[in-house]
Amino acid sequence: MDKQEISLLKSKFDELAHVDESGVEYWSAREIMTLFGYNRWENFYNAITKALASIQNAQIDVKYHLREVTKMLTLGKNATRSVKDFELTRYACYIVAQNGDPRKEEIAFAQSYFAQQTRKQELIEEHMKNLQRLENRDKLRASEKQLSKNIYERGVDDAGFGRIRSAGDCALFGRSTQSMKERYGVTKGRPLADFLPNLTIAAKNLATEMTNYNTEAKDLYGEPSITHEHVQNNSTIRNMLGERGIKPENLPPAEDIKKVERRVKSNEKKLAKDSCFKSEYVLVDAEKQDE
Repeated sequence: MDKQEISLLKSKFDELAHVDESGVEYWSAREIMTLFGYNRWENFYNAITKALASIQNAQIDVKYHLREVTKMLTLGKNATRSVKDFELTRYACYIVAQNGDPRKEEIAFAQSYFAQQTRKQELIEEHMKNLQRLENRDKLRASEKQLSKNIYERGVDDAGFGRIRSAGDCALFGRSTQSMKERYGVTKGRPLADFLPNLTIAAKNLATEMTNYNTEAKDLYGEPSITHEHVQNNSTIRNMLGERGIKPENLPPAEDIKKVERRVKSNEKKLAKDSCFKSEYVLVDAEKQDE
């Protein structure tokens, strides 16, 4: 299989991808059958059947990756006939390739193509989750910086800011900041927020934004009045979460935000590298040409 054939196969796989109403990418089994090197549906159906068993054996719910549908085929003289087809997710396509005829070059290419695409999608999903965590942490950092500025202008020093923030934590978690740090195993000198899950970071940020707003709107002055405001806002958020059966102090800690930052930078490099499709066949072919 030369470079031109590989490039053509990749383009065809890309072109035949569909997206359903939920945004899930899938391929029609009958449309990609020839790209897997099969001319007869019966033979390709056997590979699909084996893939179905492999997915079930892996204790993965088949309905999320392989869906049987009926397709209408157009015959001669405007006649039509209904035939069985399957909508396959990227993962299902990869498993079908794994269960295909290993002697076919197309199968080997499909294995490489869908394996790389599956890993890339997993990387993207992980990357998006990490970015969301970093964004939420940055929002909380910004709102707390604004709170520090607001209370400094209203007669409260740095020590007072620390006491106000700690009082807010007590109201939100039902325990002190230090107690939560011990619960999460936070090392000395590191902020609790760097180990909070997304939900709790968002809760703290909302309470802090409310304090900022009311401090300015009501022109609050001095530590007692701003402390009362901040405690009330965190208590309100705690009550709201409690109504939904959520106790923020019982949520498990999240990964250290510094580790997440490092992984995001690493993933960005991988995604940039993976934006160019590279197949083992391309490398092998290139090596042959060099010989």
